[in-house]
Amino acid sequence: MTSPTSDALLGPAEIRELAAALGVRPTKQRGQNFVIDANTVRRIVRTAAVRPDDVVVEVGPGLGSLTLGLLETADRVVAVEIDDVLASALPATIAARMPKRADRFALVHSDAMQVRELPGPPPTALVANLPYNVAVPVLLHMLDTFPTIERTLVMVQAEVADRLAAPPGSKVYGVPSVKANWYADVKRAGSIGRNVFWPAPNVDSGLVALTRRTEPIRTTATKSEVFAAVDAAFAQRRKTLRAALAGWAGSAPAAEAALVAAGVSPQARGESLTVEEFVRIAENRGRATGGDTKGARQYPDANAGDNGAENEESTQP
Repeated sequence: MTSPTSDALLGPAEIRELAAALGVRPTKQRGQNFVIDANTVRRIVRTAAVRPDDVVVEVGPGLGSLTLGLLETADRVVAVEIDDVLASALPATIAARMPKRADRFALVHSDAMQVRELPGPPPTALVANLPYNVAVPVLLHMLDTFPTIERTLVMVQAEVADRLAAPPGSKVYGVPSVKANWYADVKRAGSIGRNVFWPAPNVDSGLVALTRRTEPIRTTATKSEVFAAVDAAFAQRRKTLRAALAGWAGSAPAAEAALVAAGVSPQARGESLTVEEFVRIAENRGRATGGDTKGARQYPDANAGDNGAENEESTQP
């Protein structure tokens, strides 16, 4: 593989020139705060441990800052972009700045939440600067839809990064923490300053690394059933699980029976439980009452869950 020169990466002047030529005015609605620092791009690629044989999927490539950095190292990059103008311009940017690698790039012009398949070989890694207002739903959707993704590194709002990587017992541990841990081991992987974006956002950013579980969690419950228990537990997080899961189980006594059968204290709260404990609770729903869950509230399966923060500002490469 030929190594492209560092001149291929985009800097502040190139970003502004591209945006001006396309008539792009960064908007908060689409989270268009573009990465303008090549060193930050290299840091993200390095932290993601992108390998020469990786097939990387990137969500929200924007003007292509991170895309070019990924193409320097990965075997292939597939970028998913929803914006019409940005999607139409990106292939030309790749061809102009990295012509020897242009055939290793593919574009999917779509909402990431609607993507069910990608062109070429299955992706092995997800590396993305995710729009913060949809970061958690997109992350969970991609992990669920593409089980071949082994490693993930996402840049998100610092508060969301904290929630995704939070351990049980933490004040910010919640729905995103549990659902992400269903798929992977999750950890904070660094912080990103505001001055590497144009325009500079009003929030700090953080990197989150996820390594997919080598073996899926073994359970007789479905993912939907487990996630429904998680959603119910955190919908009323100040209540004990006996009370919080009453609607999910059909009654408070039924919830208590499921909790006791799962080896979890009915007086515990959701933020103290591991994903494995939620799995056991889901497995025991209705068992202690002979399988009768009549009157139980139905919680739709939603990878989205709790998106981790309210009124979040977005950034994009």
